Amino acid sequence: MDAAKDANPSCKLHTRLRLWEFADRYIFEPIDGLADLYLSVSRASGSMNLVEELPPRSPSTNPKVQTVYGVIGVLKLAVGSYFFVITDRDCVGSYLGHAIFKVTGLKVLRCNDSLTTSSEQQKKMESEISELLDAAEKTMGLYFSYDINLTLNSQSLYDVDDEFKSRPLWRQAEPRFLWNSYLLEPLIENKLDQYLLPVIQGSFENIQAEVGSEKVNVTLIARRCTGRIGTRMWRRGADSEGYAANFVESEQIMQSKGYTASYVQVRGSMPFLWEQIVDLTYKPSFDVVRQEEAPSVLERHFKDLQKKYGAVLAVDLVNTQGGEGRLHERYAKSIEPILSEDVRYVHFDFHRICGHVHFERLSQLYEQIEDYLKKHKYFLLNEKGEKIQEQLGTVRNNCIDCLDRTNVTQSMIARRILESQLQQIGVFGVNDTITKYPAFDASYKVLWANHGDAISIQYSGTPALKGDFVRYGKRSAQGIFNDLQYSLARYYFNNFADGTKQDAMDLLQGRYITSVSRDMAPPAKAGFVESYASARLAFALVSGAFMFMMMSLRHARHDARHLLLSLLWAGLCIGITHFVRSNGRVFTNRPRAHKL
Repeated sequence: MDAAKDANPSCKLHTRLRLWEFADRYIFEPIDGLADLYLSVSRASGSMNLVEELPPRSPSTNPKVQTVYGVIGVLKLAVGSYFFVITDRDCVGSYLGHAIFKVTGLKVLRCNDSLTTSSEQQKKMESEISELLDAAEKTMGLYFSYDINLTLNSQSLYDVDDEFKSRPLWRQAEPRFLWNSYLLEPLIENKLDQYLLPVIQGSFENIQAEVGSEKVNVTLIARRCTGRIGTRMWRRGADSEGYAANFVESEQIMQSKGYTASYVQVRGSMPFLWEQIVDLTYKPSFDVVRQEEAPSVLERHFKDLQKKYGAVLAVDLVNTQGGEGRLHERYAKSIEPILSEDVRYVHFDFHRICGHVHFERLSQLYEQIEDYLKKHKYFLLNEKGEKIQEQLGTVRNNCIDCLDRTNVTQSMIARRILESQLQQIGVFGVNDTITKYPAFDASYKVLWANHGDAISIQYSGTPALKGDFVRYGKRSAQGIFNDLQYSLARYYFNNFADGTKQDAMDLLQGRYITSVSRDMAPPAKAGFVESYASARLAFALVSGAFMFMMMSLRHARHDARHLLLSLLWAGLCIGITHFVRSNGRVFTNRPRAHKL
């Protein structure tokens, strides 16, 4: 299957560039033999042009030089331009015969003269932008290929014609999964096709196994949708256009005996308007926003899924009790008007049925959806690269975060599909399962555990919970202890770190007002409490009051005044604690970006 025919050699992307950092400009020198021209970028304005030679060099200029592996894009803001370049990469496998790389080093090149010509307000903005850029440089899970369109799944790639495949990769890209779409715009405007490198966020991993005399290659790819990209607590539900938070397409590809098979399933937050704003409590309440719009937003979301995948089976894994139960009721009620032969809904209360250890009971869910999976099949090519069958529908999984319960469920479905594929092409006997081959079984479990961890880290900041079951096939004391650690870490990230991370994500996706104009008015000032509220300050005040209370208590038996002082310090400690708790949302690390 040749999915990346390129009829136009001039569309080939640069794979290696020598970056020269002169005092007044950056120069990108192709060292892959694909072009003779150099890309020159002004360090003052960010303007770009192609030049035929390097500037004169002398011992006094002494430019820094390093090898980079691509330009992810350019962020143009009111305070300057910023180039994102790949400083390191790892080859992590191949997609349909083409090398796939993971970004392991990312650097921001600043083209900014605002510090010498801007107002104090703009300089302050530059400082805030620098903090966000530091967070952006730490973006996890970026993957790319110089040769093949990684944004499209195997079936979609097979179905496009040769004219489509001859286009530059950025013009072939599926917009939903093109992570650097906004960053590429300045390069597109300058017609720098050989520098336009499409990037996805998600995960990519290959495993190989031997089954008897046959070799089986399994690839697992996650493609994160950018429509409602964000962090766990600051991006819930769907927006008014139907884009769901934490929406990820997971494609499992099997290759053996010359056959290629693929199965795609998706995950995403319950697709209506709801939120869960952090307020320092361990589990903030769920709030459905504009309930009357839920059916229309949900219908918009499912129509889009049908357009891209065909039939859709929605598997809802949330609880039927408490806050989750209210969301479940809203979901079930809102989807009811569009249920049909092509849109099905199944609810499976994961926690009630499986608890924390009995995940083998997921077989009950499989019994409910087995007919759907068999009817809608999977994509399959024979030894000649001819299509034998195609996937006619997908499974859409969700829990609350679409991480832990969802990953366990997706791995179960993917395992059953893979077994069916191997049985069909004759690698497995009719009743064979993956568990019959211990080495294959072990590596397959790790494959899906890593997949879930990667998606979870990008959304929540920690690996997935329940990962020991996916990784080893059973729950363990160590796994339960790890879940406790990850849960506490999520609490910290949600309340004290993810606001800044969310702003960085919005910045890179073009959802930040500083990209509009250099002459924009400064944002409105925050209220007094918002201006000075800080969890660290609150913790310091409570700790200080508690310390003075204890010191006073030690001397209380010798001096009654110390008893009075200890009561005053105790009152202050309780008062500050009550104030912080009452204003919990204000004391968290909230997104502060002003949206377009």
